[in-house]
Amino acid sequence: MKKNDLITDLNPVLPSRRKPEWLRMKRRGGDEFNEVRRLLRSASLSTVCESANCPNRAECFSSGTATFLLMGEVCTRHCTFCNIPGGRVGALDPDEPRRVAETVAALNLKFSVVTSVSRDDLPDGGAAHFASTIRHIQRLNPGGGIEVLIPDFLGNPLDLETILDARPDVLNHNLETVPRLYREMRPQANYQRSLQVLRRTRQWVDARGWDMKVKTGIMLGVGETHEEVIALMRDAVQHGTQILTIGQYLQPSQQHHPVARYVEPAEFDELGARGREMGIQWVESGPLVRSSYHAKEQSETLSHAVKAATE
Repeated sequence: MKKNDLITDLNPVLPSRRKPEWLRMKRRGGDEFNEVRRLLRSASLSTVCESANCPNRAECFSSGTATFLLMGEVCTRHCTFCNIPGGRVGALDPDEPRRVAETVAALNLKFSVVTSVSRDDLPDGGAAHFASTIRHIQRLNPGGGIEVLIPDFLGNPLDLETILDARPDVLNHNLETVPRLYREMRPQANYQRSLQVLRRTRQWVDARGWDMKVKTGIMLGVGETHEEVIALMRDAVQHGTQILTIGQYLQPSQQHHPVARYVEPAEFDELGARGREMGIQWVESGPLVRSSYHAKEQSETLSHAVKAATE
């Protein structure tokens, strides 16, 4: 076997728990991969692809895409599943929105994904910084799509409206897991509060007749039951979700929440089918699916469907 054909594990878990074959990926690289990394370094930008140790980062970098991480690489929250550390955060960089937009332009991206750490220390949770980034990208990249993956802003509707006013194409807020596991995995979050972010977004968009998608995502293999996942999907539908991502949790280190089980691909397929039956327009369900995986395809396909239905 050639060296380049070797299978690599991108997210190591406990040594005693070996990944199944469907979670193993071939190493990818090349000129486009290296160019993305070079541009990010030169602009002093962070990506969730690297900070959260995403298993798809090689694929995305090699195709010239990245998910930008705003407001630093330290979070004010301490979620036990996340590879981004919690702790003392720094001041916002007011020039970051411009640098993100310029990097999007340099990469010639037709669709951008922007997320952030949680910044509960800020009066608006960083909402204005998000909105500034959206508007900078729109000015430098007219016609390009934008998805934002946002925190809950402690449930403040005015902070959410600040972002919605900037009109991203997709508003994503992840539920992450079933409500029973929130205290253990998301101790500073609240399931009902996250549902309200989705509902308020749907109501805001519908009241204005905008073509903005509402999206959420969850991970499996952390101790949830099948019935709990189905109940969460129903909640997502009832609160206005149009796009749902479902992926396998991969433990970043031995200090993080353990993997309870590796979910087989057939179960992901079944959940995808159930979600579509419930009325979710796009369900991206698979072991290596993450929040921004195929984001461009999701947004463009649903926008074309809406356009065709109104013609």
